[in-house]
Amino acid sequence: MKDNLLVVINNEKVFKDNNEFSCNNYNIKILPEGLKDYNKVKYIARESRKKGNHKINLEDISIASNIIKFIYSVFLTFKAKNSKYLIISITPYTFISFLILFLFRKKVFLYLISSGHEEWKYILGSWSVWIYHIMYSIMTSNSTVLTIHERLFKGKNSHLITSSTLDEEWLKNYKEVKLDKIRLLYVGRANPEKGIYEFLKLFEKIKLDAEFSIVGNLKNIKELKNKNIKLIGYISNKQSLIDIYDDHTILILPSFTEGQPHVVDESLSRRRPVIVFEDIAHIIKDRKGIFVSKRTLDSFCETTKYVMQNYYSIQENIKKNKFPLKKDMLKEISDIIGA
Repeated sequence: MKDNLLVVINNEKVFKDNNEFSCNNYNIKILPEGLKDYNKVKYIARESRKKGNHKINLEDISIASNIIKFIYSVFLTFKAKNSKYLIISITPYTFISFLILFLFRKKVFLYLISSGHEEWKYILGSWSVWIYHIMYSIMTSNSTVLTIHERLFKGKNSHLITSSTLDEEWLKNYKEVKLDKIRLLYVGRANPEKGIYEFLKLFEKIKLDAEFSIVGNLKNIKELKNKNIKLIGYISNKQSLIDIYDDHTILILPSFTEGQPHVVDESLSRRRPVIVFEDIAHIIKDRKGIFVSKRTLDSFCETTKYVMQNYYSIQENIKKNKFPLKKDMLKEISDIIGA
């Protein structure tokens, strides 16, 4: 099976320094890396001018500084016989790549990890959603679709994937929680659709004894005067990230749109509850330890106090969750592609 070429096409940006490649999106990095255990993998991505936090351990990577070079990289893969293509998410770059692959009758798998309709709305405005929907309709109608949540796509030629970034290290050496005060945590990007800016405004009004820590790329967040808000920055080391979850009491996910965010399982795997807002209540599924608040000060404070007052019983409930592992996700995807 390793003789077969799997071409992974992604809109994410990758930095090249000598013969080493890096990126900032760990969730995307693990796919081409992990799938190389099952296939011969070539990775096509866009070029970044800044070094990433995560080294990509993959030999065959092509990065392109513009759409012409991007498409040319796709064309070069046609030399390999019986190659298959895994496109991650729908963007103008991946859409044009898909059209080329479709014209040449290539086997295409489309992996949907978030709601592009909602993301385009929050990033570009409602006027832009129809553009995304045209690309979405064409690509999903002519691909085998893999999706992490059924709300992203429901069709005959689709597969629901149990997405995960967890390994066995996340499920051992638990640390006792400190409940002397509320320690809120956000882990993620500082993008508009993530709701972090709105939550910062809400937190400024909170009268509870609480701290709020932000982990992630903070280039769009300026230094804040509130001493109870800590800007930790990006954490690439797994054990350091585990320690940060352990040192906090509640993970906050204020997003307006989400597919199946990995930070939720990361927090729950460390037996730390999660609070989300009504916009993304769909991510809960059958998982225990996730609480839904309205996007108001009173509702959030009420939800937070409930979690803190019932913390140990909530932790006992969280223990009932069964967490998927990264290796299981990669095997699942590989089985579908190889079928």
